[in-house]
Amino acid sequence: MIKLSACIEMIFRELDFCDRIAAVKQAGLPAFEFWGLGGKDLEAIEKASKQHELPIAGFTMSSIDPELAGLWQKSGLVDPDGHDIALKVAQESIAIAQKLDAKNIIVTVGQEIKDLPRSIQHDSIVESLKMMAPLAERAGVTLVVEPLNIAVNHKGYYLYSSAEGFDIIRAVSSPNVKLLYDIYHQQVTEGNLIQTITENIELIGHFHVADVPGRHEPGTGEINYANVFKAIDETGYNGYVGLEYAPEASALESLHKVKALADL
Repeated sequence: MIKLSACIEMIFRELDFCDRIAAVKQAGLPAFEFWGLGGKDLEAIEKASKQHELPIAGFTMSSIDPELAGLWQKSGLVDPDGHDIALKVAQESIAIAQKLDAKNIIVTVGQEIKDLPRSIQHDSIVESLKMMAPLAERAGVTLVVEPLNIAVNHKGYYLYSSAEGFDIIRAVSSPNVKLLYDIYHQQVTEGNLIQTITENIELIGHFHVADVPGRHEPGTGEINYANVFKAIDETGYNGYVGLEYAPEASALESLHKVKALADL
């Protein structure tokens, strides 16, 4: 059974942030997620999550300290000199995930560093994640590392290939460090969605979905989401599938359409 999570950074944007949580509940979805921690009223998010009995599927690894957040934004995981910064941000994010009872922490790796060999940046990502893995394991939280497309949305980002992403996850070798497979980004980057998903499902800890082109709701573009959802379901995957799209229709109408596609 596909379990859907609504990304409230992109869906119900016409509402105040915490009111979006109530709207997700009213739409009949079982979870929600959001991006970074900076500028968020975490107490209000926690209260709304509990009030509506709606779990947090995940949020993006970040810091509520603007100075640390800036350093993290600059170094990411690709910088061999940034491991201490990455570890501090991971510690903070994991502690907040425990407080909020969030299941996943989404990890982006940072912009590619020009003039530094990719092999060194790859090894830096692996080393940083190996440092974080024991913290995640003790906390019962999963770090999900996200490749992003560089053709349309995230020019200069280091990790665009799911193949390299899976290599990183294998090298870290922790049950609490997995890949976030974003179907939208990987359709833009490489296609071959179903085969890649089914052959690597044990390394995937979270999904994001949107259609191509436009990053709107499934069913508006070229991806056959009925088949993709069916393939995911048949693997036995029991994590969340996050809806991270800009609704072309109203938010509620779009969610009803996606729920129908995922109703297996």
